Amino acid sequence: MATSSKSSKDTGAPQTPTQLQRPPAEIQYAAQLARLQAQDKDPRPPGWALGLKAARAFILGDASLDIAPKIVAPVASIERMLVTLATGRGLMLVGEPGTAKSMLSELLATAISGISTLTIQGGASITEDQIKYGWNYALLINEGPSPRAMVPAPLYLGMQKGQVVRFEEITRAPLEVQDCLLGMLSDRVMAVPELSGEHGMLYAREGFNIIATANTRDRGVNEMSAALKRRFDFETVFPILDFDRELALVQESSTRLLAQSGIPKTIPAPVLELLVSTFRDLRGAPAKEGGNGNNSNGGDAAMDRLTAVMSTAEAVNVAHAVGVRAWFLEQREGSPADLVDCIAGTVVKDSADDRAKLRRYFEQKAAKRNGAHWRAYYEARHRLP
Repeated sequence: MATSSKSSKDTGAPQTPTQLQRPPAEIQYAAQLARLQAQDKDPRPPGWALGLKAARAFILGDASLDIAPKIVAPVASIERMLVTLATGRGLMLVGEPGTAKSMLSELLATAISGISTLTIQGGASITEDQIKYGWNYALLINEGPSPRAMVPAPLYLGMQKGQVVRFEEITRAPLEVQDCLLGMLSDRVMAVPELSGEHGMLYAREGFNIIATANTRDRGVNEMSAALKRRFDFETVFPILDFDRELALVQESSTRLLAQSGIPKTIPAPVLELLVSTFRDLRGAPAKEGGNGNNSNGGDAAMDRLTAVMSTAEAVNVAHAVGVRAWFLEQREGSPADLVDCIAGTVVKDSADDRAKLRRYFEQKAAKRNGAHWRAYYEARHRLP
């Protein structure tokens, strides 16, 4: 569980990261945030760092301000999310694994509060004190309960500072932990019974809210209560439907990851086309019509869906692995054979059924498609486990 007690408003402009594997959005896009704040003259909801139009531009991009889009999503969907949060209601992002719900919640929190690291990671072992507050037991024993002995957790900090708190995988948290959110979402107050006087009740400042995420595959793990559901507006995050937009996203993201890994090569366009086409075929998404070596001979027969997650995020991971394998082992760019090696670990995992489906894919789809890259891909099928 990552927490932070300092926001960009407290510390000024975020510092340039040095060798950070994955800087948070407020650091990665600090220059864009500063540009948007400087030109944002629109009215802002109380406690927000940006107005709704500037927040929308931060997430979806604005060419006139040199703000690149950071996620593929319908404009209407992003606007609904921003309006929900501006009304003070919690936002629940639901969808299949790998549809960038976590990234979207991070971008929303950054646009609204300037900080995205007040994060709770749901899980079976999480407890109420890990999301609200705990205690420094040395001080607690010596002094008794006091504000100095308290160790604030994300919810306490979010309410105290008026910032958005992200609750990832909320349905994986125990029900009693989920239900402790009820008072924070309805009355905007947290009781601290260990303390007396003014410290016994914490009232949320303007800007506080909760963005939660849940995977549709986790339904039934710890189903949310009806009372908690009523305090959230639900928004479904769908996989990317357009082939070209998904291909562009995988190319952009993999190029960035390869550069961070110190690899001077990018993934060749034909290999990326193989990757995205395979993922879309195996998850039942429509393939690109015509061009790029795809023809109707291999595209009409429906494939069995795999139990593995065939998401865009997983495709980016595979593209990264292809580049790493090719460069660090043989100092070359990735090939269709590398893709066969790298895709197996993502698709097959420990499922014998998925292994058989993947082999059928090569015989029923890849073998019938045109192009040298598809032929090389098919001929490398012996590399499958």
